Amino acid sequence: MKTLYLLRHAKSSWDNPDLDDFDRPLNDRGEKDAPTIGKRLMERNVVAQVFYSSPAVRAVTTMQIIAKALGYDSKNIRTEDKLYHASEEVLLGFVKKMSDDFQSIMIAGHNPGLTGFANILQEKYIDNIPTTGVVQIDFHVDTWKDVEKGKLIFFDFPKK
Repeated sequence: MKTLYLLRHAKSSWDNPDLDDFDRPLNDRGEKDAPTIGKRLMERNVVAQVFYSSPAVRAVTTMQIIAKALGYDSKNIRTEDKLYHASEEVLLGFVKKMSDDFQSIMIAGHNPGLTGFANILQEKYIDNIPTTGVVQIDFHVDTWKDVEKGKLIFFDFPKK
């Protein structure tokens, strides 16, 4: 079995209009929501063997907070340029190329691709993965390249 966690970055700041989208930090709400979701994931005994993130500041920062809550050394978070505003197709290609040494992975990214990706992977329609939202999808396959339709295990977000 393979387990995929999809995490949308926490709420980011628009305080500096001159700042490039890529460089936007978390705002106060994002700084509060990320540890909340990290705690909920810890309570669910979530275990991800590898953490991948879009290199955008808001995504990496969110992943660092979540990884810390789960006891994972944030220095080992892997950033991948193609995850920045990735489409469903790019995300699927990325997952299908994952090493089969990993049974569980977590990916931090952006909408609309992340929500669309979650919807093509499982049967329950998700209208929107809000900021700091996370889904777990399990696949009854032995290899990532065989990932198609899985089962939604949970969908959580700060206001739930």
